[in-house]
Amino acid sequence: MNDRVTVDLKDGVADVRLVRADKMNALDNAMFEALIETGERLKGEAAVRAVVLSGEGRAFCAGLDMGNFQQMASGQRAGGQGTTGALVTRNRTPGGSNRAQHAVMVWRELPVPVIAAVHGVAFGGGFQLALGPDMRFVTPDAKLAVLEIKWGLVPDMAGIVLMRQLVRDDVARELTFSGRIFSGEEALAMGLATRVCEDPRAEALAFAKEIASKNPHGIRAGKRLLNLAAEADQREILLEESREQTALIGSPNQVEAVRANLEKRAPNFAEAEAETPAPNPFGAA
Repeated sequence: MNDRVTVDLKDGVADVRLVRADKMNALDNAMFEALIETGERLKGEAAVRAVVLSGEGRAFCAGLDMGNFQQMASGQRAGGQGTTGALVTRNRTPGGSNRAQHAVMVWRELPVPVIAAVHGVAFGGGFQLALGPDMRFVTPDAKLAVLEIKWGLVPDMAGIVLMRQLVRDDVARELTFSGRIFSGEEALAMGLATRVCEDPRAEALAFAKEIASKNPHGIRAGKRLLNLAAEADQREILLEESREQTALIGSPNQVEAVRANLEKRAPNFAEAEAETPAPNPFGAA
């Protein structure tokens, strides 16, 4: 696709890779653009049933490119490239994200499950990028940190919104206030990691393939419900559960799931309909 992010689609699984390995996949302007453009494009592809997000080289993502901090040291604002760009209130998505936040939230907004495969380091913006996907598979020795306080800043790429769904309030505060580095094993214990494994990308691709073998309408409905549950009240969630289940029962793919189980064979599902993504307020990548 470009020199920042590549996509390989096979058997319903989109293998998305950050490919700025010489800079440990650090977030520069081109990387922000590539993440947003890739996520928005995948929203509209009906053949995509699951996504794996990983980084080439020694790291998942080392965080904001050092050039941004050098600008800050000279008193300049790195507008539009994360961090200080978050102060801008215009040009936000319908969900409320600015450009830097959308590079993370676009993975939560995808209609299919997304798994982050994390190795090496995931610092600052890289850590927040790992929070956007639905799940995180990490190596035991991965190094993660809410590192913004080191630079006198706060997490501003949706990190607060996403952390509060995963860990206790005091844990989120401790990580935010200290900026300390913690391991993949500790991330699992805190609830920030889903699995610890020696080869996160291989396990993520295998699990994504398993997801891709399920009823795509059921998987998408499940993601809609889980996203809703993160922000809605009980009454709204219960009502939406009923709506989604009513739409699924008796539908062709649901019937096929039942028949395949009864007949002890692999199911043959029709693709889910592609969704039309909302216009990108940040312009074309």
